[in-house]
Amino acid sequence: MFSGKALLVIDGGAPTIVHVGQTTAEGVRLVSVEGDAVVVELDGKRRSIRMGQHVVSQKGGDGPQETKLAADARGHFQTVGAINGRSTRFVIDTGATMVSMGTSEAARIGIDWRKGQPSVVQTANGVVRAWRVTLDSVRVGDVTINGVDGLVQESDLPIVLLGMSFLSRTEMRNEGTTMTLKKRF
Repeated sequence: MFSGKALLVIDGGAPTIVHVGQTTAEGVRLVSVEGDAVVVELDGKRRSIRMGQHVVSQKGGDGPQETKLAADARGHFQTVGAINGRSTRFVIDTGATMVSMGTSEAARIGIDWRKGQPSVVQTANGVVRAWRVTLDSVRVGDVTINGVDGLVQESDLPIVLLGMSFLSRTEMRNEGTTMTLKKRF
């Protein structure tokens, strides 16, 4: 990203410098550059994309709620989405039972985690105190799931883990470096 412009790769094509306000031949318009993210518009829908994030495509409208993500250089699927309408960064984690975050992210989002059910959980970093909460909504791309079990860990996490309490309610297809999430219920 640069002042007033960004380097975008669209549909696997060559990297292209796009200026704010410019629309590419593929129909992607760069709306703004904000810190480490850009806002783009395609088919009338705006989306914020962080530096290094890969978005393959999204399908919306009257069809099924579905989104496609591309793996990053390390093979992880990361994306920007929302919890209870507040923007956050996710990493797909099929080893996490629930959507999990640290206390500072929960506070930023507005989750009163201290009213949750206290527990102790085993994580990759050992045993930590945590609180089980219910998230009103979790959104990734065009997929929104309501009433999702969440876990707020006493230790902070660098990113929200998008665990099985969300993923099990989607049809998940992993095709190499592309993952498709389609809402089941």
